[in-house]
Amino acid sequence: MDELSPVRFEHHREALGIGEASPRLSWQVASEPGWRQAAYELAIGDTVFRVESASSVLVPWPDAPLRPREARTVRVRVTGADGSVSDWSDPATVERGLDAESWEAALISPGVDERGPAALLRREFTVDGDIAFARLYATAHGIYVAEINGRRVGDDALTPGWTSYHRRLRYQAYDVTDLVRPGANAIGFQVADGWWRGRLGFVPGARDTYGTFLGLLAQLEITRTDGSRIVIVSDAAWRSATGRGPVRFADLYDGERYDATRELPGWSGTGFDDSGWAACRAGALDVATLVAPDGPPVRATEGRAVRETITTPSGRTVLDFGQNLAGRLRIRVRGRRGATVTIRHAEVLEDGELGTRPLRTAQATDSYTLRGDPGGEDWEPEFTIHGFRYAEVSGDYDDLSAVAMVYHSDLERTGWFACSDELLTRLHENIVWGMRGNFVDVPTDCPQRDERLGWTGDLQVFAPTAAYLYDCAGFLASWLRDLSADQTPAGTVPLFVPRVDFPGPFASPAPTAGWGDAAVIVPWVAYQRFGDVGLLRRQYASMRAWVDGLTAALGPGTLFDKPAMQLGDWLDPAAPPDEPWAAATDPHLVATAYRAHVADLLARIAAVLGEESDAVKYADLAEGVRQAFHDEYVTPRGRIVSDSQTAYALALEFGLLRDPDQRALAGRRLVELVRAKRHHVATGFLGTPLICDALTSAGAVDDAYQLLRQTECPSWLYPVTMGATTVWERWDSMLPDGSVNPGQMTSFNHYAFGAVADWMHRVIGGLAPAAPGYRELRVSPCPGGGLTWARASHVTPYGLAEVSWRRSDGVLTVDVTVPSGCAATVVLPGLASPVEAGPGRHQFSCACRDAADDPEWHPAPFLPEFS
Repeated sequence: MDELSPVRFEHHREALGIGEASPRLSWQVASEPGWRQAAYELAIGDTVFRVESASSVLVPWPDAPLRPREARTVRVRVTGADGSVSDWSDPATVERGLDAESWEAALISPGVDERGPAALLRREFTVDGDIAFARLYATAHGIYVAEINGRRVGDDALTPGWTSYHRRLRYQAYDVTDLVRPGANAIGFQVADGWWRGRLGFVPGARDTYGTFLGLLAQLEITRTDGSRIVIVSDAAWRSATGRGPVRFADLYDGERYDATRELPGWSGTGFDDSGWAACRAGALDVATLVAPDGPPVRATEGRAVRETITTPSGRTVLDFGQNLAGRLRIRVRGRRGATVTIRHAEVLEDGELGTRPLRTAQATDSYTLRGDPGGEDWEPEFTIHGFRYAEVSGDYDDLSAVAMVYHSDLERTGWFACSDELLTRLHENIVWGMRGNFVDVPTDCPQRDERLGWTGDLQVFAPTAAYLYDCAGFLASWLRDLSADQTPAGTVPLFVPRVDFPGPFASPAPTAGWGDAAVIVPWVAYQRFGDVGLLRRQYASMRAWVDGLTAALGPGTLFDKPAMQLGDWLDPAAPPDEPWAAATDPHLVATAYRAHVADLLARIAAVLGEESDAVKYADLAEGVRQAFHDEYVTPRGRIVSDSQTAYALALEFGLLRDPDQRALAGRRLVELVRAKRHHVATGFLGTPLICDALTSAGAVDDAYQLLRQTECPSWLYPVTMGATTVWERWDSMLPDGSVNPGQMTSFNHYAFGAVADWMHRVIGGLAPAAPGYRELRVSPCPGGGLTWARASHVTPYGLAEVSWRRSDGVLTVDVTVPSGCAATVVLPGLASPVEAGPGRHQFSCACRDAADDPEWHPAPFLPEFS
């Protein structure tokens, strides 16, 4: 075999300070075609464990559980069915974090706690003896940056991130061996409001969501070469200052004000005079709520140079970075001491000026007051983030340069797509950027305005696309833990996770179809794409609570006809700008369809988990709801109430029409409705992810292509023709004349409608999972729409899978790469029967027919039905 990757632990990119005592292990094998694993050996320290198994993804930890702080080195080698034995992989190290009993630190708060400015907390300490290694464990009520001896700790941002704080508070573990030294040392933290008590949500003035006082929990553990430890903890010995440092104001929505003339040189180093600082106060924290991260932190992943400097009609200077993104500016500026640079951010220009109306009440403004260094000075805010493409810069300075630093959860890219239509390829890139801009510790709806909430409905429709584009398994696992934690005692799932309680229309969680259903759909998608049955087991109680709670709330009926308020097919293009819920499809029809679908999924999940009685129970529920849907909303011949594209798409894709004649009529009617709209989009949040698959399963693949390739508004490609670099919230967020949609809810970076990329990957590209974690692939590209080539590639848990095809002179040529440990079923129109392909590279050729010529050729369904 060619290569064996190092072992990976659970879904961690970095295995320092993990929470799992017995982490599951994964590796990838690059091998010769036909090679198959028959056994593996794991060397953990000096002990070797041999297992006869072909498994290489999330295999059980074979050794004794890791103790808190314990580190182990792991290598793997594999034996093939042919008897060949690989070399040992490079070693990989895993280190467990702390458990509740390991914490000696106490939560402390600044002695004087002032809103707005970042608080400074510090203490000095002495290390006697030689240092072997050192670890810092830290978290905060707020967001923090740590420094030791004047040097920053880590490269993460917005830590500890956003969780359901009172139930789950993440802590971080850092290797700080290179920062501490024998003798005198100092440690310091800056802590700002962040999600803890800063502005949160779209109700003006709503803040203090989780608490009113900032807090810090820190435990620095230094291990000497003789094995003894020194432990420095946050306690009453720490000193604090609020309002004295340079961060004069910091808020996630409104921005950061930094005054460099108020910097305190050496504040996090030794010998600093903090006699005028206040003693810290004791805070309150249940250490049982502390958890290690499941996924990677937020980091700067890229810097974007200025593409163009614009002088607006009013004479203002605006920097165009050429890409809508989430992040902040890193500036280099030179000027006199006391001069201030002000930076305002926005996603678009309107009438040539910065388009700030879509921000609503978010100020999205940073400012920097210069200290006057003759050679210039560098600055980037620490405690805020903005969604923007354009930055207006003003102030009294001599010269300034800027880079837009892109921030999001540091997920590993795993999926790519390209095709012969440049607009479709650009659409796919916009979808990628939409995910990058909104996967900022939690999956938010938008990164720029006064909202940025973890809407459950947005994620449930986008999850298949997200799981293809990035390895978001740990990210989703963390969010799902918060979803479980935030469910009400009756099982109701909040509209957004983490839950935010503020006055307004969504003050009290109510059962909402398509949104609450994320409790079942997202774990199912994660299981399909990452093969993690453990996640299904962990979320199972949450899933049952949602479905059973809904049954209790609805009473003996099986229709989802209450409560009255349902978001339904949100942002149907026919809805008025200020009534996004006013869709063409009856919201209770939508809700009932989702109820049947989710009960059916839960029955499948129960079967996977071996919960046979539950599998029968939920299958019966699904059948009952399916029948109720049929009786209430379907005519004997197959017409559906609302007579809308979304209604038919739901009925077809969720298996609500069992009679073949009814399905056929519904499929024909759907095609009629799509053609009647001249292949313009006529669906909202819940119908859009299904419409192309529904057309495909109805034998109208060419209509799906025409729908996808439409460039007039409303359509997926209209924003692309308007210069969009992300996916918009509304189909017409910007009108053809360049003005912004008049509604009060308009975003230019909203990933939900980008859910169509899943269809692009599976149907255009032809790459789909046919077993959990892509252990089996379905290769079934469906050329159409005049495309001459396409390519889809995805790094599965087993390695790279790729499908590329091209059409020329009536011949379709398909190249397939199957990773080791997998098998593929290749279905092509010119092949008499499916072909099984093992690991390696393969090429197939057949007569080429456009999709519209072969209505019997169906690619994989929307949610592959495997268990």
